[in-house]
Amino acid sequence: MAAASVVRPVVIGVDVGGTKVMAAEVAPDGEVLRVAHRATPGRRVEVALVEQALTEAVEEIAAGRRVAGVGLAAAGFVDAAGERVMFAPHLPWQGEQVRARLTERWRTPVFLDNDANCAARAETAYGSAVGADDALVITLGTGIGGAVVLDGELHRGRNGMAGEFGHMQVVPDGRECECGGHGCWEQYCSGSALVRLARARSTTAPDDWGGPAVTEAALAGDPAALEAFAEIGDWLGVGTANLVAAFDPEVVVVGGGVSAAGDLLLAPARAALARSLVGHGHRVVPPVIEASFGPEAGAVGAASLVREGLGRGVRPRRRRPRRRR
Repeated sequence: MAAASVVRPVVIGVDVGGTKVMAAEVAPDGEVLRVAHRATPGRRVEVALVEQALTEAVEEIAAGRRVAGVGLAAAGFVDAAGERVMFAPHLPWQGEQVRARLTERWRTPVFLDNDANCAARAETAYGSAVGADDALVITLGTGIGGAVVLDGELHRGRNGMAGEFGHMQVVPDGRECECGGHGCWEQYCSGSALVRLARARSTTAPDDWGGPAVTEAALAGDPAALEAFAEIGDWLGVGTANLVAAFDPEVVVVGGGVSAAGDLLLAPARAALARSLVGHGHRVVPPVIEASFGPEAGAVGAASLVREGLGRGVRPRRRRPRRRR
């Protein structure tokens, strides 16, 4: 008689963004096996509503199976211990003990980090930054997230909050930001900024024109959408030039939902980077390339965080990064 197959516990990664939650069952080699989505109720709601959305997505993925652990990639400032979300511009978490509370609620180990840090884990282990000792990862979604990889290690900083590129001030007394500041980079270069620009330039777009629709319109040649991407891409290149001047990376990886537009976004960004970078004629300008995982990067990296935390790390599948100029 053949031996009964062994059912391994499920490892789940969850990307908690400003507009949606995506939970995924992730294999040890980074492959996404199944996904579940829920809408994020927003910033101005009770914390319980956000955590209920997380719970529903996790339960859908678990489907009654035993869960080894859940990793959370949160769009917010996560403390150095990986216990609390100290501040989230697009979510209601403010100093919340997220890890402890959800560990108790779900009766399974929970691990927590910033969403862009998790995206960097995915891209350095399996994706576009494989083999790079020094890399920058920039994620463009509702806002901007970022991560810094130095000497092959994710750099989290003293407070665990390194890489919050989206809230660098680029325009003094500029647009008001969800963080409470003014002139933040993400107000000029993000999914929210893209939609605002496209709507302002279009005379025919519907009031509910969102990011995916703007991308589809741009790919179809819509002038307003193309102009919006050109401006967003230019801001991406200018901001990236400042980061490259500070960190001198081998590669810059751009992910998040806005990156689905490919060269509509990245071509103007590369041009602006080359134009804006100090000493650009006397140095190697790093390639700016599209992330391998797109919207799944945070969940894949969060699952990797679980395996690392449980001591079950598996040597990742290595893929050569795509190095486009």
